[in-house]
Amino acid sequence: MICAVYKSLRKLDTYLFVEKRDQFERVPEPLLEMFGAPQLVMMLPLEKRSHLAFADIDKVKVELKEKGYYLQLPPPKVNLLEEYKIANGIVTD
Repeated sequence: MICAVYKSLRKLDTYLFVEKRDQFERVPEPLLEMFGAPQLVMMLPLEKRSHLAFADIDKVKVELKEKGYYLQLPPPKVNLLEEYKIANGIVTD
């Protein structure tokens, strides 16, 4: 299975995987509106890979087959100061 990967120009670190290049018919219209004009990043042969950097490859494959797309969102931002305070028992009001 080869899929096309597009990045969003509106949402930083947000990627849309679709089954075939320039085929967005199965992607919901509200998602495409939020995503903005998709910019092709690469064609990705999934069968030749055992993992992806930021997504579970098995989940990507299943969602591509079932929904026709997979949306990869950026990981949530970590507040390092808050984590430090929690780890060191620092209480602030």
